[in-house]
Amino acid sequence: MNATPPPPPHATPNQTAEGYRQGLGKRQIQMISIGGAIGTGLFLGAGSRLQAVGPSLAIVYLVCGVFSFLMLRALGELVMYRPTSGSFVSYAQEFLGDKASYVAGALSFFSWAMTGIVDITAVALYMHFWGVFAAVPQWVMALMALVVITCMNLIGVKWFGEMEFWFSIIKVAALLVFLVVGTAILGLRMPVDGHATGLQLVTEHGGLFPHGILPALVLVQGVVFAYYGIEMIGTAAGECKNVRDVLPAAINNVIWRIMIFYVGTVTLLVLLLPWSSYQAGVSPFVTFFSRLGVPGVDSVMNMVVLTAALSSLNSGLYSTGRVLRALAMNGTAPRYLAHMNRQAVPSAAILTTVAIYLVGVGLNYLLPSQIFEIVLNMASVGIVSTWCFILLCQIRLRQAIRAGRIAPTGFAMPGAPFTAWLTIAFFVSILGMMLFDYPTGTYSILAIPVLAALLFAGWKAASHTPLNVVPQTIPSAELTDDADFTPTPRPDRLGQ
Repeated sequence: MNATPPPPPHATPNQTAEGYRQGLGKRQIQMISIGGAIGTGLFLGAGSRLQAVGPSLAIVYLVCGVFSFLMLRALGELVMYRPTSGSFVSYAQEFLGDKASYVAGALSFFSWAMTGIVDITAVALYMHFWGVFAAVPQWVMALMALVVITCMNLIGVKWFGEMEFWFSIIKVAALLVFLVVGTAILGLRMPVDGHATGLQLVTEHGGLFPHGILPALVLVQGVVFAYYGIEMIGTAAGECKNVRDVLPAAINNVIWRIMIFYVGTVTLLVLLLPWSSYQAGVSPFVTFFSRLGVPGVDSVMNMVVLTAALSSLNSGLYSTGRVLRALAMNGTAPRYLAHMNRQAVPSAAILTTVAIYLVGVGLNYLLPSQIFEIVLNMASVGIVSTWCFILLCQIRLRQAIRAGRIAPTGFAMPGAPFTAWLTIAFFVSILGMMLFDYPTGTYSILAIPVLAALLFAGWKAASHTPLNVVPQTIPSAELTDDADFTPTPRPDRLGQ
């Protein structure tokens, strides 16, 4: 039995069986895997989290990072079995059934829609940092950001990958500068803002848990949100060349990035300044460099945080477009969402997502900024659900492998099935922790029955008639990034 499963039927060397063009290269996949693990949750959110729980934030990042990585390894095993841009929606349909696939996709869309509203709001707020944009209404800035990201997603996967590549470069470069400067200051025992650097900044200011253990436990849901997006590498794998060569290294490197960029960075922050020096609404990196007296650092870091928000918006629009199209192909979403444009991009699904984001533009005009945290917490419900579906699919895949029905993938999740069930238990416990996060976490729990009702209504309204496409065969010599490509529906599956 071959260790590597064969490609899906109807696929061509340049296109997948789902009609997507394989336009992402190794460097783009590598940087997407990095960018998905670094976002506003670190650049901006770490300030409020340090204020809430102190040095124990590093431990929370470590625990959540380990479980997030295990989820990613589960997804990696699924992708090595069958690369698909439908990602967990497609796997849920195969291993768990149509209803599970529908719920997984709908909850993922919900969480990304909430995240997108947060991101366009964040972009608008960050732009107002510079005086030249101070007079521009917030909703106008949000709309401008949405238009730019939408255009990049509609003109081809190559442009999405290129934009995400450079977004990731900026974020990683900013963190590396901090790590180098901070490590040098700590190693030379240089004081910062009149404080001696080192471990005494932790022991003399309340220890690891200055506010107790419960606040650290409650904060887990916010930290998990910081890792949201790392699963996007599974979606991108469906449009990647040589995915079985590129993916394992890209996924395995994520754990080291989590250790360095999250755990290492937070540890360094609390060893350079008292944790009480950091505050909500201010990037901890801006706080640190400003205490060093570095001129212009606030503008530089604001640009980095702005980049992180744009990156998240870019990734969310890419992911939801593919998820909605996968639902349409399964017959659990309106058929028009399966439409692709001449660049082999799911344009109907992307524009539908943009319509939801436009609600966020309206909220920037109508409502105050307190909706920010509420929307974030509501998104966490979808995040936890999405990751649990991925793990359940991996469990079913491993059962099929043990039964001899599917060939081993060559990239098995370590410790499965025990680690898979343990990770599911951890993610489910996060929902219980939300009850202690009043009032925003409570709103999220109260939203669950409403979501359940909407999911039920959506299932009843769906056609439940699967679609299928046969990619047009374009000779390799003629296929370029500008080649026209339109998936052709199979008449026998459409009842025509």
